[in-house]
Amino acid sequence: MQHLVAGSIIIVLCAPAILCAEQANMIRVGVLKFGTVNWELDTIRQHGLDGKAGINLEVVPLASKSSTQVAIQGGAVDVIVTDWLWVSRQRAAGRDYTFVPYSTAAGSLMVDPDAGIKTLTDLRGKRVGVAGGPLDKSWLLLRAYAKQELDFDIASLSKPAYAAPPLLNELALRKDLPAVLNFWHYSARLKAAGMQPLINVKELFPALGVDRPVPLIGWVFREDWANKHRHVIDGFLQASLASKEILLSSDEEWERLRPLMKVKTDQALISLRDAHRAGIQRCFGTEELEAAKNMFAVLAETGGEALVGKQQSLSEGTFWRSMPFNPCPK
Repeated sequence: MQHLVAGSIIIVLCAPAILCAEQANMIRVGVLKFGTVNWELDTIRQHGLDGKAGINLEVVPLASKSSTQVAIQGGAVDVIVTDWLWVSRQRAAGRDYTFVPYSTAAGSLMVDPDAGIKTLTDLRGKRVGVAGGPLDKSWLLLRAYAKQELDFDIASLSKPAYAAPPLLNELALRKDLPAVLNFWHYSARLKAAGMQPLINVKELFPALGVDRPVPLIGWVFREDWANKHRHVIDGFLQASLASKEILLSSDEEWERLRPLMKVKTDQALISLRDAHRAGIQRCFGTEELEAAKNMFAVLAETGGEALVGKQQSLSEGTFWRSMPFNPCPK
């Protein structure tokens, strides 16, 4: 009986310590419930990469991009995925969010092969589906490119139709839209269904003075939180990089992810896999940071105050000072 009592006391004393250790190593990542980031997080869990990195990953599914931003502002999550424009604007307002690159994947302007669209000028008078609204980064970059290289505003030349990404794909496949500028994974699905890429957003970069691959989205967190939980954020980023290597090299991993990806054909899976791999971030340095600053200037000129507020340049510290990457090769 004495042994049982003693054992019970030990369990009671140890249990809170274990719980405290788990909480100390926990990282709460807020993501869109059906977003592509789940593929990487699922890979982390499947291979126990969080445990190997000494952290406890908790995935918090959320309904929309804005809800992820609300969640991190309210302290409900520690990390989200969003763009660095939001981070820069937050830092300009005195909030210490910072950004670590996640992906350089970008959407494409996809066209119906029967619509006779061979160049951007062929969009004259035609409806063009645009995901994300008039301030979408890809749309603004396309407008800036057309203005600079072809001397016209594509928003005036064509008839933009702003709608949610799934609806745009549905309309395109019904041939109600001859052209669609959608997010990368929706573009990949359209490609698998037979639509053709007229131009990828990344192909616009050099003409706009952006001569290095620039990540469009990344892991975002508070700098103060990261400084206080350095082992947690370092472990998470280590697990993230390890999962990317698996997704880059293993076709079998993508087969395992097939149910999560909700693909109906092998062509769709391969298209999504290849587009995802093409955007995997493996390096980042001072030249990439300068390229991001140049992109900010282009976006600010085209999108104006509605996009960037009163900022004249990218806020200092937008990109985390303790990057887990080596500089990209020249």
